[in-house]
Amino acid sequence: METGGYVTLTRQSGLMREMQVVANNIANLSTAGFRREGVVFSEYLRQGGEGGSISMANANARVVDLTQGGMSTTGGTFDFAIQGDGFFLVNTPQGQRLTRAGSFTPSAQGTLVTPDGNPLLDAGGTPVTVPAGQIALAADGTLSANGQPFARIGLWAPVDPLALRHQSGTLFDGGAVQPAEGATLLQGMLEDSNVDPVTEVSRMIEVQRAYELGQGFLDREDERLRGVIQTLGR
Repeated sequence: METGGYVTLTRQSGLMREMQVVANNIANLSTAGFRREGVVFSEYLRQGGEGGSISMANANARVVDLTQGGMSTTGGTFDFAIQGDGFFLVNTPQGQRLTRAGSFTPSAQGTLVTPDGNPLLDAGGTPVTVPAGQIALAADGTLSANGQPFARIGLWAPVDPLALRHQSGTLFDGGAVQPAEGATLLQGMLEDSNVDPVTEVSRMIEVQRAYELGQGFLDREDERLRGVIQTLGR
């Protein structure tokens, strides 16, 4: 295969990754707290012969869209939503992870956990345990039972915003984290996914068309090389 074919293959590989990311975004349209992702294309240049150069595409990096999602009222006592910047911090078997998905339930021990059983951490990094009584959440994250404060939910952000990496579902690895300022917490509400279905479907069509154009070029290149080989082999 000649240079043009290899260049096209790198582009096709990147487009395939982008298609997978877009498909995952669409699949999570209704996932509370989900953050849409995009693919970042970069260019790798290498000096070629006779003063020319070769440009290869690279699409390994993903970018997380942190745009605020809409709010849905659930009325659930332990459904919390963040208005503004910041994440909840939960403890997982792989370590502490960030999330915007605020649906929690008390475990048998009274610890607030996610649907996957990951404990919610307070402002001091300790699992939140709720006592019996009427639970209320203040805008600053203070939890109270029958009017008596017992914990304060922590809001966190990565020290380095570029270190934020999507792990799985609605969980993110932020590396070193620090307290987030300026956000408020809402009780009885959940933040919706920030995926715009119209935008994602449009992007999927664009990526598919670009991929088909590249595949058409590869098919023609293959036919050309076959023709050259057959001609020389006579």
